[in-house]
Amino acid sequence: MQTKPFRIGTRGSPLALAQAHEARDRLMAAHGLPEEMFEIVVMTTTGDRITDRSLAEIGGKGLFTQELELKLLSGDLDLAVHSAKDMATKLPEGLYLSAFLPREDIRDVVIGRTAPKLLELPHGATVGSASLRRQALIRRLRPDIKVVTFRGAVETRLRKLGEGQVDATLLALAGLKRLGKVEVLTDILDPDEFPPAPAQGAIAIESRAGDERTDALLSAINDVPTHHTVSCERGFLAALDGSCRTPIAGYAVCEGDHIRFFGMILTPDGSKVHTITIEGHCRDAEALGTNAGQAIREQAGSTFFSDWS
Repeated sequence: MQTKPFRIGTRGSPLALAQAHEARDRLMAAHGLPEEMFEIVVMTTTGDRITDRSLAEIGGKGLFTQELELKLLSGDLDLAVHSAKDMATKLPEGLYLSAFLPREDIRDVVIGRTAPKLLELPHGATVGSASLRRQALIRRLRPDIKVVTFRGAVETRLRKLGEGQVDATLLALAGLKRLGKVEVLTDILDPDEFPPAPAQGAIAIESRAGDERTDALLSAINDVPTHHTVSCERGFLAALDGSCRTPIAGYAVCEGDHIRFFGMILTPDGSKVHTITIEGHCRDAEALGTNAGQAIREQAGSTFFSDWS
């Protein structure tokens, strides 16, 4: 019988903590365990420490996870809670994504200071975003807009906006919902026009492969439709060797046993765009995403990535 608390690793931002608490609360409810059976261990990652440069410049998505993953591998943590879109497509050997919580809204939102919508911002306005995907999509819709790198926690970005550093910024609706800050948004973007990052809105739990005790704990809270959609989207990313240097967007929807995926790749200036739609059975979710990635790479041609990477 388990007597020591399960150790849950997380980053220390308000959003990361909200996600870790949601995972803990779901585990408590699923297993009838008291709060003291779970210890939330807060860690600072390289991605948290370096906030003055884009992720592409400092090494990509793994910067938000590597310290937590080392503690998982050493046995100092039993599981780690992440924003699924922060996860590299290739995980360290011995670790895997063992569960997903029910997915939140996948859409992006605008928080506008000088106008509520992207298309209504003044000519030559400045928009802050650290995401190459969002930057490319903004430029696709509004080539006149100046896009500047905007990193930091949600609160930091909202403060910079309030100080007048930019005319608008974009955030994930899921994060605002989890933080109870939905009232700050001024527009919600259509995912067909402005598709999200793969795995946006999903909380992933990472643990050690072969750790049967933790697997048994987590299986009770794994949301199967989210598992399917995120697996499909990550398959798409992996086929494109997706990283923070690549504007890639896409999302999958599960309806019963059927899954439909829409994907998009763009040049950083938003001038060239390729899209793909694919559908099939949920059991084939990852393979469908992989196939979509391979097909869109062929559609775009061999020079599409090399011309600007």
